[in-house]
Amino acid sequence: MEPCVVEALLCPHCGLEYIVPQPGANSVVCVEGHSFDVARQGYLNLLTGHGTKFLPDTAAMVNARDAFLDAGHYQGLSDALARQVEAALPPTETALLVDAGTGTGYYLQQVLGFLGARSNEAVAGPEHRDSRRVDAVGLDISKFALRRAARRNPRAANIVWDLWRALPLGANTADVVLVIFAPRNASEFARILKPGGSLIVVTPLPAHLAEIAKIAGLLAIQEEKEAALVHSMASHFSLVSSHEVLCPLELSPADVGNVALMGPAGHHLDPVALGQQLAQLPELTAATAAFRISVFAPTSQA
Repeated sequence: MEPCVVEALLCPHCGLEYIVPQPGANSVVCVEGHSFDVARQGYLNLLTGHGTKFLPDTAAMVNARDAFLDAGHYQGLSDALARQVEAALPPTETALLVDAGTGTGYYLQQVLGFLGARSNEAVAGPEHRDSRRVDAVGLDISKFALRRAARRNPRAANIVWDLWRALPLGANTADVVLVIFAPRNASEFARILKPGGSLIVVTPLPAHLAEIAKIAGLLAIQEEKEAALVHSMASHFSLVSSHEVLCPLELSPADVGNVALMGPAGHHLDPVALGQQLAQLPELTAATAAFRISVFAPTSQA
């Protein structure tokens, strides 16, 4: 965990900052002495008190998501997202990217990898590399997911947290906040963003995976989802831009099964019944993943 990332964090007990730990330290301690251990898997659990009423992703759901994403099915989305983040980042030496609902860290890994590669492309030689560094914080409620996120993004601060609570970050600390299929706490996102910062939200379009929606138990997506999104953010954010990303797919029965298990339906699906349905599918099923990337600015900055 990078020192400048620790400097952006706040203690959930007292709301004060942490003392920057020494290299290799396995805990973080705030200025009031509240201490939090880094799990051996590399994530940090700051969730205190009553915890959360929300149901975290299970190990099986996390396994399914990793298998599906690592197969490259949503590569088109991660590429488009990385370009959007690059455009939103300020031309400063250091920037902080917050991935709210990071899950297994797949998209954050893709974005950071893209930014690192782009920095190295713009060089005249090894001694003239772009000096901009992007630090990252990944927040998620699932310990199972964060174990994987910590492996994917070891330099990031991967933190167990409930996004509906006040975020454990200082005001005006983040340059970009990413929200990919995750809860949108508009007031907190506005609080932690720096002046000129951007909120980038990814949502599914109504046609998303419509070909397999029934068998995969996908929830129906409202036709006016973009208008509803803009309305829900209106008290804190204004829409700057949005565009659609379509990814044509050829999915095996195993892929369809992973789609079913990796989302909310994974909490209550009957694996036997699902297996019987998957056995009736052809070798490959054509489908289209359809997303919208929306960029927002805090209202005072729009």
